[in-house]
Amino acid sequence: MNPARRQPGWAASLALVALLACGVLIAGKPRLPEWGSASRAALRQRTGQPQLVRSEPFPAVEGMECLWMPAHAPSSLAGSFQQPGGAGRGSGAPASVEIDRAPIRAIRDTYPTYSAVAVDLNSNEVYLQDENLFGYKVFDRLANTPPGAEFSEPKRIVGGINTKLEFNCALYVDPASGDVYSVANDTMDTLVVFPREAQGNVAPMRELHTPHGTYGIAVDEAAQEMFLTVQHINGVVVYPKTAAGEDEPIRRLAGDRTALEDPHGIAVDTKNGWMFVSNHGSVKNTRPPRVGRFEPPSITVYPLRASGDTPPIRIIEGPRTQLNWPAHLFVDPEHGELYVANDVGDSVLVFRTTDSGDVAPSRVIRGPKAGLKNPTGLFVDLANDELWISSMGNHSARVFPRTANGDVAPLRIIRSAPAGKIALAIGNPGATAYDSLRDEILVPN
Repeated sequence: MNPARRQPGWAASLALVALLACGVLIAGKPRLPEWGSASRAALRQRTGQPQLVRSEPFPAVEGMECLWMPAHAPSSLAGSFQQPGGAGRGSGAPASVEIDRAPIRAIRDTYPTYSAVAVDLNSNEVYLQDENLFGYKVFDRLANTPPGAEFSEPKRIVGGINTKLEFNCALYVDPASGDVYSVANDTMDTLVVFPREAQGNVAPMRELHTPHGTYGIAVDEAAQEMFLTVQHINGVVVYPKTAAGEDEPIRRLAGDRTALEDPHGIAVDTKNGWMFVSNHGSVKNTRPPRVGRFEPPSITVYPLRASGDTPPIRIIEGPRTQLNWPAHLFVDPEHGELYVANDVGDSVLVFRTTDSGDVAPSRVIRGPKAGLKNPTGLFVDLANDELWISSMGNHSARVFPRTANGDVAPLRIIRSAPAGKIALAIGNPGATAYDSLRDEILVPN
């Protein structure tokens, strides 16, 4: 998902506007409580929070009412509108109403959007995680969509209600067994594992109940440990790689001193004993006063076995870094490089694993030739010296030379939609509104 594209405040604002409007229309002229002068003065003090500072009643309009149907009423509110003369007016029998009907039209992206990518070098296959249609798709590693083709057909698809794949945002393929680990972010607090040959609407061979809001995954194969970022607690949880069911984490990294701020991607450097985490920058204080704030996006670095409220040993942060909603990470310890899928920057940034502070990346892949749009996932194929990038915003995965830099064309592209088709970026919408002035539909996600 791109779970990070949600603005929950919109829903509350829309509900408040509706309630205020309803109160005006019902009463014609809303009555406000009488306050003394001292209370009025207190209310005018700045609090740093939204305040109602003035209100004016709408003029009464004849015949306009917000209709209220009590809970004990025998008919529904929708049905009451069909009664002769309107709800509560007249004594005629309610008219027959057909409420189970298809919408006039739908706004929906019918193409896959790829939130993560992984390569299985044993089977020479690439796995693309589809967060829009809930599943993952498997292609030959050398697949390349012809320019005139609408899209490439996958070899296998795993998806459906039995898979428990829903808003799946991170992917890991076991380099030895080919088992596929998929992390859910939004509506399913479950990590699911499938065998390499899985296909169709099949149940996972293993499930792990995870904290709400997991996003990234990294695995230390030598220690057989699995690292997951958790957005809503600003933390990292570590499990045995074989964890299942209600197993608890063996370590937790969380607390104000960690500088974890809406963590997303995670990567581990077992050669040097480091853990890297990408942060969007939103902070929820765990101690009073529990006031949230926004900080610049960052990459925080910890000892590999860090736990508790441990501060980072280094932070990459600042305007020179070009970080903008950094998503998944990949560490190449052989060349000492850290790859960052830079979502809103439409780019991939490459840093040295030893970088710290407000430092510019050593390489940047971005531009019209590269064709990246909201990249969120990446994988470095050291065996074939290639860099895979899942470009979520245009339904594609793109392959570059590992050392690519600048506005360079990809070696190959796997498209799952017509060329130039931009993703709608609708993810778990919480409400809708219509702007009559601009003739636009607003969809907070």
